[in-house]
Amino acid sequence: MIWLIFALLTGVAVLSVLWPLARTPRGLSRSAIDIAFYKAQLAEIDRDAEGGLVAAGDAEGAKAEAARRLLAVADASGPQPSAAAGKKVRLAAIAAAIFVPALALGVYGLVGHPGLPDLPLSARLQEAPARTDILAAIARIEAHLVQNPNDGRGYDVLAPVYMRLGRYDDAVKAYAAASRLLGETPERQSRYGEALVAAANGKVTAAAKEVFEAATAKDPALPRPRFYLGLAAVQNGDKAGAQAIWEKLLAEAPADAPWAPSLRQQLAALTGAPEQAVAAAQPPSGPAANPALAAKIEAMSGGDQASAIHSMVDRLAARLAQNGQDVEGWLRLIRAYAVLNETDKARSALMDAKRNLAADATAKGRIETLARELGLEG
Repeated sequence: MIWLIFALLTGVAVLSVLWPLARTPRGLSRSAIDIAFYKAQLAEIDRDAEGGLVAAGDAEGAKAEAARRLLAVADASGPQPSAAAGKKVRLAAIAAAIFVPALALGVYGLVGHPGLPDLPLSARLQEAPARTDILAAIARIEAHLVQNPNDGRGYDVLAPVYMRLGRYDDAVKAYAAASRLLGETPERQSRYGEALVAAANGKVTAAAKEVFEAATAKDPALPRPRFYLGLAAVQNGDKAGAQAIWEKLLAEAPADAPWAPSLRQQLAALTGAPEQAVAAAQPPSGPAANPALAAKIEAMSGGDQASAIHSMVDRLAARLAQNGQDVEGWLRLIRAYAVLNETDKARSALMDAKRNLAADATAKGRIETLARELGLEG
C-alpha cells in the first residue's frame, strides 16, 4: 500500500540491482545495457509526471540526473570493467537500492495511487534489450543469500520486489532479516510493518502496530507508519482516534503531497460526508466536479440527501453490471460504498470487480490496493 518512488522506486531499485547481479547477456556490452536502462528511466519519469504521481520539480530533477548519467555512459569508452570493477558495480547497485527508498516520501504517496495504471516489472524489463528474466534474477539473488545468509543488503533489495510481486510472506521474512542485519531504521521498520499488514490481508496486526509505533517513535514525521496507526484505530473501532491521527497527518503534509487525496478519501469513509460520497461515485469530470451539486445535496433533508446519493451510486452499479471491465468505475463504486459506511456492499463490489477483472493483472492490482487502503480485505 504505500509509496516509494515507484518509477525510481521498485522499478529503478529492482532494475539497478538485478541487472548488475544477473549475468550480462552474451553480445551486449555493459554500456549498452546502461544506456537502455537510463533511457527507460527517462521515459518512466515522463509517464509518472504526466500521471500526476510526481511533482514537476521532482520530475525535472530526476530527469536531469538520469540524463547526466546517460550522457556519461554514452560518452564513456575503453575496455569493459574488470572483475573487481564489476564487483564495485554490484555493490554500488545494491547501495543505490538501499538509499533510493530514503528519497521516496517526498515524491510518491502513502498508500499508492489507485487512480493510475501500474506498469508491471516484466513490462519494464521488456523495454531493455537485455530482456532479463525478473524471476530468474530474483532466483540468483536468493541463491546468493543461501550461500551468504548474513548479507543484509540482499534482503533489503529483495523485500520491496517481493511486495511488488504479491509475495507478502517472503517480504516479511526479507524485511525481518534486513532489519536484523542492517538495523531497524524508521523507514525499514515502516516497510516491514506494511509487509506484515499485506500478509495479514490488510489487517494491522498487533505485531505490525508495534513495528509502526517503534518507527514513529524514532521519526515522528514519517507518514507511512502514522497512516497505518490510523488504519489500526479504524479496525479496532476507534474512529475518533483514527480521524485525529489522519487529520494531523494531513495538516502537517506538504501542500502538494501526492498521497493526500487518498488519505482524504480515508477520512471521508470515516465521516460519511455527502460531498465526499458524491465525489466518490462520479468521475473527475462528472457532476461531482461542480461544487454546486455537492452543496445542493448537502442542503437537502436527511432522507432526500440519502436518496440522491444512493441514486447516483445505484446508477454507477447498474452501469458496471453491463460493463464489468471499467476499472475506474469499480474503484469509484467501492470508494462510494466505503464513504457511505456500507461495508457489505463495498466488499461485494470488491469481489465483483476482482471477478470481472481477473484477466487484467494491473487492474486487479489497483482494486486490491484500494481494498487494503479501505480495510476491506480480511
